Amino acid sequence: MTNQFTKEELLDLIQKATAGDRKSLETVMCSVQDLVFNLSLRMLGTFPDAEDASQDILLKVMTHLSSFKGESAFSTWVFRIAVNHLKDYKKHMFAQFPLSFAFYGEDIQNARTEDVPDLTQNVEQAILAEELKLSCTNVMLQCLDTESRCIFILGTMFQVDSRIAGDILGITPEAYRKRLSRVRKKMADFLVEYCGEYGQGKCHCMDRVNYAIQNHRIHPSRLDFCQAIPTEITLEVKEAMEEIDELSQKFSFCKTYQAPEELKRLIREFLDGAAFSIVEKDRRAEG
Repeated sequence: MTNQFTKEELLDLIQKATAGDRKSLETVMCSVQDLVFNLSLRMLGTFPDAEDASQDILLKVMTHLSSFKGESAFSTWVFRIAVNHLKDYKKHMFAQFPLSFAFYGEDIQNARTEDVPDLTQNVEQAILAEELKLSCTNVMLQCLDTESRCIFILGTMFQVDSRIAGDILGITPEAYRKRLSRVRKKMADFLVEYCGEYGQGKCHCMDRVNYAIQNHRIHPSRLDFCQAIPTEITLEVKEAMEEIDELSQKFSFCKTYQAPEELKRLIREFLDGAAFSIVEKDRRAEG
């Protein structure tokens, strides 16, 4: 992540990148790929959609790099590009099939999970249950409207300070804190009522594995969440963390993941293809 460099080192890397140094550009892009992917995954709900959106965002970052002047943290600048892209992103699955807490709750209460045959394909039940838990808590975010989802993710997963988050979203810090508190309570109330993993509800992932496979929510042959090894991601924007409310422990599911190898490969392809020449062209135009 970007905080492996000092501010001066990062600015030097960016200057070299926009001057045409390919290695520096690759280093800069790799420093934010996890940030972009995790934000995309939480906003969009599925790995394929997050990978597609991350490609678009990273290309935007790359081709506008010369416009970064260092007035804010680089990660904040990247957040702004990513948030603006994701708030208007309509190509993901849940834009076509929106969810609601009412629908999710009704499914938990009334699904006839006991009627579904064994669909595990010899994959260990505990592994599939863990995949479902990680997937479910991620998909649950799709029950929020886009703006509320963005506020929850910035405030709960990335713990962005209200001044920075408000600036990114175009609202005051006070409005951001109020909306974050409300949406965190909404999420916590749902977990307490329905979820047996993080609350007192009747829903337990182990009991719903086959039902989830039948409804294409998880796939024994593609364990995206379990295979994306959780990693500690410390962001520059966490320098000014703040306590919004007492609900922090209820959101332990807000894990972070490493960007898939496919996304890392695409960065190298960008650099080998037309994108690098676009960066050069942009730099010359700025000059």
